[in-house]
Amino acid sequence: MRKIGVLLILFSLTWNSQAQIQKILFDFEFEGAFLNGVLNMPDTIPKGVALIVHGSGKTNAVEQEWYYDVREQFVKSGYAVYMWDKMGCGASGGAFEYNQSVQNSALEVIAAIGALKKANISGSDKIGLWGISRAGWINPLVIDQYKDIQFWLSVSGVDAKENFKYLLKESLRINGYPKDAVTLLVDEWQKGVRITHSGGSFETYLEATPNLRDNEFLLRFTNGGITEEGYYTYQEGFMKEKLDEESGLQVYIKDFDNILSNTNCPVLALFGEKDMNVDWNKTKALYESTHRITSDLTIKSFPDCYHNMYKCKTGGFFEFQDNNLPRDRCEDFLKTMSDWLAKIK
Repeated sequence: MRKIGVLLILFSLTWNSQAQIQKILFDFEFEGAFLNGVLNMPDTIPKGVALIVHGSGKTNAVEQEWYYDVREQFVKSGYAVYMWDKMGCGASGGAFEYNQSVQNSALEVIAAIGALKKANISGSDKIGLWGISRAGWINPLVIDQYKDIQFWLSVSGVDAKENFKYLLKESLRINGYPKDAVTLLVDEWQKGVRITHSGGSFETYLEATPNLRDNEFLLRFTNGGITEEGYYTYQEGFMKEKLDEESGLQVYIKDFDNILSNTNCPVLALFGEKDMNVDWNKTKALYESTHRITSDLTIKSFPDCYHNMYKCKTGGFFEFQDNNLPRDRCEDFLKTMSDWLAKIK
């Protein structure tokens, strides 16, 4: 019944009240669950279909019209654009898994591509990717495995390793902690990571992180701190992941630099210069060193913009929540995308 419903919805066009963009509800099956998505179409035959790939965390993207201005820009540039909710989020079936691997997320994206092609969606012969943050791990894997991606827009991309150490350090600095306090807290976090990954007990973790556990920022970030149940639940999956011995950081993708080097499509990489979630300068250098030969790479950074590509003052994790600031896009962020898309053949 659900598969028939997909086709019935597919050809029922509605209009969004914000702008005249054709909106088609379209879901696809992945690992036994139907994931609910929305397809936006231009008035002309699409040049291709761009897939929106999310960052970390739960989504309610379809109902709340996430990235509407980004999707609108794709449509104005002549492309269809497809976005969906993760498992257990919005109207998608299944259960949300916070620790879903980036490898599995890449398979999810490939399943979405397959569904679009099977349904003969106009433009699905030319697939492009747009992704933010965590998608900086996912999309290179898709490109590596699928081999027929036409372009990739990387927003606030990442390198191969866990970025929370950088986020913690910069957040403490922004909140006025002196250098010695920042060093102490970050060191305790690092010890906690090693204890957790090596199978250490919750009691051992508590003994190693007395200052970190009482830190105001971390308590807020973790919604009240780490519980014993939460510790062991997380540890079960974390111990299966690879930890870089030298840095003590989780490695999300082995040989990530080689995978990036094999990218064979045009790439636009966009960064906020006040991104305090990821070390954008480090990612920029990685992209420059790996994409030099095999792909057409364009990089642009935006002053006074943070991780989600809005104007900011500090780039702090809770800046907008604390100050109730308006969310104004980085100047020329959308225009940069449309100008670049106009050059894609």
